[in-house]
Amino acid sequence: MTQGSRLYFAVTVLMCAFVSINGVGLNDLLERASQLSDKLHSLSTSLTNDLDSHFPPVGRVMMPRPSMCHTSSLQIPNDKDQALKIPEDELLSLARSLLLAWSDPLALLSSEASSLAHPERNTINSKTKELQDNINSLGAGLEHVFHKMGSSSDNLSSLPFYTNSLGQDKTSRLVNFHFLLSCFRRDSHKIDSFLKVLRCRAAKKRPEMC
Repeated sequence: MTQGSRLYFAVTVLMCAFVSINGVGLNDLLERASQLSDKLHSLSTSLTNDLDSHFPPVGRVMMPRPSMCHTSSLQIPNDKDQALKIPEDELLSLARSLLLAWSDPLALLSSEASSLAHPERNTINSKTKELQDNINSLGAGLEHVFHKMGSSSDNLSSLPFYTNSLGQDKTSRLVNFHFLLSCFRRDSHKIDSFLKVLRCRAAKKRPEMC
């Protein structure tokens, strides 16, 4: 079994785990969510490596700055120590807000992947669709976590995405695809970190053990 096949199998198992959750405790829900978020970050990293394998030098020059990511305005903790100081419901809201913000961008990436000017476009197309499916599954899982936590606040930040095209020429489309993916990779790491902190707190572990 190839690395991609193992990753796909693992994520599929985790997605199925969210189908039947009646009676599942908060600790188990957070364990499943953090495992899936870890797989999402691994998949986005693998996609980035695929793109980098044949990325034009001019693309590095054209690449927008990270501050141009559409989620950059969201105020979030910069490291684990800061995350540990944030109440659980706020931390969960940050993770859910980031996931929601990627619904439209990932749909755009999924629609553009098959026509990229890249020799690995078939692999990129397949992995991008996996990302889109799996983030939807994680989003549904976090809804269950939200209700299980019994939070009275459902304060999700709005992070609109206004772009409906990656560009007119093949180089611009490839660069903007890579840029969006780099933004998602950064955010998937944040989501994964937040969920691991929530999992640690639910297990009543000491902060230094998180």
